[in-house]
Amino acid sequence: MKRNLIGKLSLMIAGLAMVFSFTSCSQETAPKPEKPRIIITCDPELDDLNSLIRFLLHATDFRIEGLIYASSQYHWSGDGKGTKWFVDGREYTRHGLNMGPMESYRWAKDERFIHEAVEAYEQVYPNLKVHHPDYPTPEYLKSKIRYGNVEFDGDISKDTPGSELIKSVILDDVPGPLFITAWGGGSTIARALKVIQDNNENTPGWPALKKKISDKVILSLSGDQDDTYANYMKPNWPDIAVLQSGGAGVGLAYNVQASVKPEYAYYYEPEWVEENILSKGPMGAMFRVWGDGKQMVEGDIFDYFHLSGYTVDELKAMGYIVWTPPHKKNSWLAEGDTHTFLNLLDNGLRAHEDQNYGGWSGRKRGAPPAGEFGFGRRGRDEAMPDNFLPAAQNELAARFRWSVTPNYEGANHHPVITAPLSLSAKPGEKVNIKATVTDPDKDTVAIKWWPFKVGTYDGDIQIENTSSASTSLVVPNEAKSGETIHLILEAQDNGSPALTRYHRVIITVV
Repeated sequence: MKRNLIGKLSLMIAGLAMVFSFTSCSQETAPKPEKPRIIITCDPELDDLNSLIRFLLHATDFRIEGLIYASSQYHWSGDGKGTKWFVDGREYTRHGLNMGPMESYRWAKDERFIHEAVEAYEQVYPNLKVHHPDYPTPEYLKSKIRYGNVEFDGDISKDTPGSELIKSVILDDVPGPLFITAWGGGSTIARALKVIQDNNENTPGWPALKKKISDKVILSLSGDQDDTYANYMKPNWPDIAVLQSGGAGVGLAYNVQASVKPEYAYYYEPEWVEENILSKGPMGAMFRVWGDGKQMVEGDIFDYFHLSGYTVDELKAMGYIVWTPPHKKNSWLAEGDTHTFLNLLDNGLRAHEDQNYGGWSGRKRGAPPAGEFGFGRRGRDEAMPDNFLPAAQNELAARFRWSVTPNYEGANHHPVITAPLSLSAKPGEKVNIKATVTDPDKDTVAIKWWPFKVGTYDGDIQIENTSSASTSLVVPNEAKSGETIHLILEAQDNGSPALTRYHRVIITVV
């Protein structure tokens, strides 16, 4: 159900600064960046829950400012007063259905899946803290939970605790970008922006305030699931950037099994899911998989994922709307919204610094087709490696293992790379780069340097000693001043599961 949104962005976050020696070229340094600030808004779709679990296991990588319940065209709670709601063209009018105005739609009574995910996190927090010191406390996460504009699909007519929280963070004076995701609809975000606009639009300071907000906020949207981006945000806030992605090989959505490369199919099979997720404590037990016996809302005709062993025809005969084909019990089901934060992770690719850099969730590359959100040009991006999926899934598996392992020695941890971040060199100049790679678990680490062809120089690059920590290359004679060359040092240990870290070196031609 989820798709990305269109947008544009060149972020201002700088990389880590370290000083190293290398031959006949100059180095540029930068201060250590703050972690990305982020607000999560999500509806109760099961893939939102799964994305939330991964997000919480990656809470080390963010400054989390909000965890907010949202509505969408697929889920809304109603106001509890008997008010009925209907939007023409929604799924309840498709598939031969005509369900008419309703008091609520696919929203469980007393829905609290965000609370439950944080409560599961709370149970395993003592273990997680052993393996990474930056996990936030459960109390902190609980303080960031709010209910947003959940009553109706696309309704931005009133303030909610969620919209008030978003408004306060947008208006604060903390520098740097603020990422706001919409895994469901954008109505809670739209309400926050609308109140700011309504309260300030006729004041002398409005142009400056609007520019400040437009420079600060980056929307990361999983489709326009309630039309509030198209109807309000884009027309009224055209300069707010929208995070783009696409062309990468980390497939996590519904029915990803149909498009995965054969050598990576294992990461969606029941054996992998059972070993690395379902058996891993409270958070693993929450993760939704095929045939798990759970439903988002009892009697939901669109949610047949709790069943296994039935054919499409059999499911239809039972009254279900079969919109994606069934798979084996305990198979991978979906994380349809994880793409909204994959490029913000602290994996060394620095994809959050600039939308063109590329990371686990792809990169910006041209304007999307009309009506499409976030993916830019369709199809395979030849600049993107096709092996990011194992690294991303092994990362998830390792963090699930952290959650059930009370001693540091009982789990695997990432290699550590020390190397320059950026340097400059002339055409024809040889550049020597010295890096240091260590592993906290004393694992053997395989090293690989490769050119990431996302820089402005688009010619071929010859790298020497690609499997050594120290490497060199000659800047091509045809390279022009101001062009950039991106090199990636990839380090993978032989622990279980094998973990990968990257380091991006950007060479600017002078």
